[in-house]
Amino acid sequence: MNTLPDLRDIRLDGYVGGRLRSCFENHVVKTDGVYLTDPYRWRTEKVYWQTEFWGKYMHAAAPFARMTGDKRLAANIEAAVANLLPSQLPDGYLGNYCEEARCGRGWDVWGCKYTMLGLLFHYDLTGSKASLAAAARLCDYLRGVFGPGKKDIVLSGQYKGMPSCSVLEPVVWLYKRTKHPEHLAFAKYIVSQLDEHPDGPHLIRDAGVPVAARTPDAKPGYEGQNPGLKAYEMMSCYQGLLEYYEVTGDRRCLEAAVKTAESIVATEVNVCGGSTCVEHWYTGALRQNRPYMRQQETCVLTTWMRLCEKLLTLTGESRWADELEKTFYNAYLGALHPDGSKFATYSPLCGFRSFGQYHCKMHTNCCNANGPRGFVAVLNAFLQACGKNVFLNFYNSGKASIALPDTGAKVTFETFTLYPERGTVEIWNRTEKPTEFTLNLRIPAWSEKTSVKLNGKPVADVKPGGYLSLARTWKMGDALVIDFDMTCRAHELDDYVAFTTGPIALARDMRFHDGDIGEFVRIKEFKPNGPVPGAQPVRVLSESMWMNWALPLPMGAHRESMEKRLPDVVHFCDYASAGNTWDSSSSYRVWLPLECFKPRQPHFSAATP
Repeated sequence: MNTLPDLRDIRLDGYVGGRLRSCFENHVVKTDGVYLTDPYRWRTEKVYWQTEFWGKYMHAAAPFARMTGDKRLAANIEAAVANLLPSQLPDGYLGNYCEEARCGRGWDVWGCKYTMLGLLFHYDLTGSKASLAAAARLCDYLRGVFGPGKKDIVLSGQYKGMPSCSVLEPVVWLYKRTKHPEHLAFAKYIVSQLDEHPDGPHLIRDAGVPVAARTPDAKPGYEGQNPGLKAYEMMSCYQGLLEYYEVTGDRRCLEAAVKTAESIVATEVNVCGGSTCVEHWYTGALRQNRPYMRQQETCVLTTWMRLCEKLLTLTGESRWADELEKTFYNAYLGALHPDGSKFATYSPLCGFRSFGQYHCKMHTNCCNANGPRGFVAVLNAFLQACGKNVFLNFYNSGKASIALPDTGAKVTFETFTLYPERGTVEIWNRTEKPTEFTLNLRIPAWSEKTSVKLNGKPVADVKPGGYLSLARTWKMGDALVIDFDMTCRAHELDDYVAFTTGPIALARDMRFHDGDIGEFVRIKEFKPNGPVPGAQPVRVLSESMWMNWALPLPMGAHRESMEKRLPDVVHFCDYASAGNTWDSSSSYRVWLPLECFKPRQPHFSAATP
């Protein structure tokens, strides 16, 4: 298992660093933590999920407070905790539900999960024994309600009990900090409910079944319409199973999470790294060219990023960093408002972005509270270590250090790059003393031809889809230059085409004023993942855009004149910049229709929605 960096040792510069700082200043610091903890004092709820907001907030606020030492944020956190703790009842309950509705079919246990997470984040940040004790008392309250001879936790919520069972993650976290055997026993009970209860989701035994096929008769919808396919809650349970594997070594949990994540990649993840329709699995990878409603919920994005981060940490396989990178640069950054103050609830592949709506009669919503957690996942995955191995998973201008687990020696690298806008990355060793270790450079699967030079000399045998391992005694000033293959490539699905460069998905945007963004591309067929001749990056049109590309494409159906038989220059921007005015003036589109003359082969039966 890899060790994570101390976030105080990670400094991000450039475009991504700017996005992180704007989210920190305009979202995390300005969020009113006391307001998020007020519902705990009311205890009148029967249905809604107000108590998730504070725990989600703490998942970003606590790590960022440690990372920055910001006194404003620290004061905000302490005020919220001071408002929260007196609300705990003598029996340990800490939530906002009225007595008769507690631990029922609503979102109470789900809220308890996030309350425990928030308290444990506060304990990790400050060492507060009061917060650790409050989390333990809340866990004990749940143990008193659920377990053998008591209520079944699977029956306490929608979606086959997955929202309630996702409390597994903080229960294991609590065990890691207390080592109390009753906490581990409760975690073991939840694992059995997730897999063995006849009305449960069977997350271990069904791991080999594609996620959208686990309840074949279900259709996309909300509570009561689709028991078992809600993506956010399912992945949250797998997050808990991975935590359980980490402390028990139960490989069934790891293998089930890996198989499920592989299924998600193969059948659900789209070209922008997002997934879901109305927050449910729907075989979206094969339907992403169609305008489904409410695509790419931000809660799903951040949870997928966290799952990829955990899989990367536990398995050391670079493919999970590839997936995390794709989601981060596209769907996730696309959901973040240009000023960093809020997150969109949904991010379609065609249309325009918007904030969404307030939830639970409060001035926030689940996605806005959840959004900043995505940055934490990226920072945790940025640079990792195991033994005498260092794994550099992300390429961003800045400086990063990590301690080698075997020796405790801290190694440091400074990076200069415009990646992923451009493919060249310079990495300089800033470790003070000569240190022997292996530096493992992630070579993304999409980079078919990557060149690496160490101190000016070419490195041989660089292959995509893994790590390039460089074992040596590293000295101050050792330099690496990497050139990734940023070829613009076409991806065809049925009668549509989309374009990518490196990990970046491209989109047409109305602000270019270069034609109808829904216009047909006059090409019958693209080579699978084939290069687009003549495509090149160009000067950025607007300060509100990050990247611009020009692609020579024959546009428009059935054009007759000689002039129009020639390719048009069609402008694209990165998906994260598309639609970022958050109104219809920047409507955008990722998948463009093809003028095709071949018979279409449907993927699905007529009964499939």
